Amino acid sequence: MSGYRKLSRRSDLRRALLKNQITSLLVHGHLTTTDARAEEVQRQAEKIITLAIKEYKNYESKEVEVSKAKLDDKGRKLLQSKTSKNGASYDVVQREMGTKLVQVDKPSRLAARRQMLRFMNEMKDENGKRIQTVNHVFNEVAPRYEGRQGGYTRIIKLGARRGDGANMVRIELV
Repeated sequence: MSGYRKLSRRSDLRRALLKNQITSLLVHGHLTTTDARAEEVQRQAEKIITLAIKEYKNYESKEVEVSKAKLDDKGRKLLQSKTSKNGASYDVVQREMGTKLVQVDKPSRLAARRQMLRFMNEMKDENGKRIQTVNHVFNEVAPRYEGRQGGYTRIIKLGARRGDGANMVRIELV
């Protein structure tokens, strides 16, 4: 007997379906789907949240030097005229050096991040801006459940679907 449900799908379609549903659950906090799918999503989502709780503080902050464009008072980049060896003239953006504080993952957190990426997709919000789903799990979901020992999701039964009678449920983060 296999350790998972086949959900009447080929393996590639099943993996894609579960990745999309797990990502949607962790980013939006809830999902409406069938009972069998919800139980598979719950199994994987619980593992991801447990891994995130274990590793979300495992990083160090580091200052790095960065180069950024100089801006004028209207927010436009300042240009400087240069001449090449053959006499052609071209514009170059003036740059200034600065320091920036960045987070550097320790090896175990990096491994956890890569494990999570196996079960999650990147999403876009309603404005079309890309959401880093793994960062969302580390920064927003994991701190919420830090003191909790499992049971991060709940399944609420909604009844039969009208078209085919499949049992519908709502799975949500507690």
